[in-house]
Amino acid sequence: MSTTNPQSDAPSDVDGATPVARARARRRSKQRRRLGNVAALMAGLILTGALYSVFSPAQAAPGDEQSESAAEAAGRELYERSCITCHGENLEGVPNRGPSLIGVGEAAVYFQVHTGRMPLVRQEAQAPDKPAVFSDEEIDQLMAYVQANGGGPTLPSGDLRDGDVAEGGELFRLNCSSCHNFVGEGGALSGGKYAPSLQDSTDLEIYTAMLTGPENMPVFGDNQLTPEEKRSIISYVQTIKEQSDPGGAGVGRIGPVGEGLVIWIVGIGILMFGIFWMGSKA
Repeated sequence: MSTTNPQSDAPSDVDGATPVARARARRRSKQRRRLGNVAALMAGLILTGALYSVFSPAQAAPGDEQSESAAEAAGRELYERSCITCHGENLEGVPNRGPSLIGVGEAAVYFQVHTGRMPLVRQEAQAPDKPAVFSDEEIDQLMAYVQANGGGPTLPSGDLRDGDVAEGGELFRLNCSSCHNFVGEGGALSGGKYAPSLQDSTDLEIYTAMLTGPENMPVFGDNQLTPEEKRSIISYVQTIKEQSDPGGAGVGRIGPVGEGLVIWIVGIGILMFGIFWMGSKA
């Protein structure tokens, strides 16, 4: 009686490997290739991140970043102490108290704070201008904080009077004189509001007012008035402030008709007083 080995019946290759062993070997080979690909991908990602962290602009100039962060931190403290009640924790504004500061930029902060309109003393038809509460350094810090967290128009640079006076006069008469008078004396508006006088306004205050449109004033962005045209308007306003009133007293610079009207009213008043006085004596 003879015995047989079960493995002797399984077919084999020349090298003695069975089909099952070859299939297992192929599976192990595929797994090793997949693991190798994953390892190579992870190594590439780690290397890319390391190179970016070394050569990124943020790491190239750490001094500027620290300086900017310090100004913003100081501005945040000022904001939380003096502005947060009306404008909210995240510049989003508070209903019936203060508008949102998102998108107004450092230009609006400069105008409102430098002219003393903000912080607001009380709710009324219009915020009056008054001496500034904050110093120039504190205003710069507030501007840095609002600009970094809300964005918006920035301050201009260069000479703000570098414009054509004649062109500025024409632009002022077309866009500004209906509220501010032909020479920037200001005037009354509806609802208890008014267009303020420009007699004491600085170049940067006029520019930022045109750029941001405070109160009832419309916004004159660079699409409406180019930076060169804004400079021309400033040149005109500041020029007429320095000119004297030739030929008589300054009656709002409205010309000889206004002066003649004043003289006529005063003269008639004196004449009527004399007539009644003489009649009472008679």
